[in-house]
Amino acid sequence: MKEKTSITLSSDVLAKLDHLAGTKYSRSALIERVLRKYFRERTRAALHARDLQRINQAADELSSEAADVLEYQAPIDWSSD
Repeated sequence: MKEKTSITLSSDVLAKLDHLAGTKYSRSALIERVLRKYFRERTRAALHARDLQRINQAADELSSEAADVLEYQAPIDWSSD
């Protein structure tokens, strides 16, 4: 369902909007398309940030485990070669 709203834009932004819309889109349709794309990109960025945080956390845990394992290794005696 569509709802009517009113926004105030500066004349230069309105001119660019009209130029982009051309005869293919109405102002409303173009604004809606741009906002939908913006919302999708924000959602995608939030998901990527969450995934990156998970990856970094897992990497930190693995690095910690690897450091712990290395502490138990016997030192290498290179003098016997």
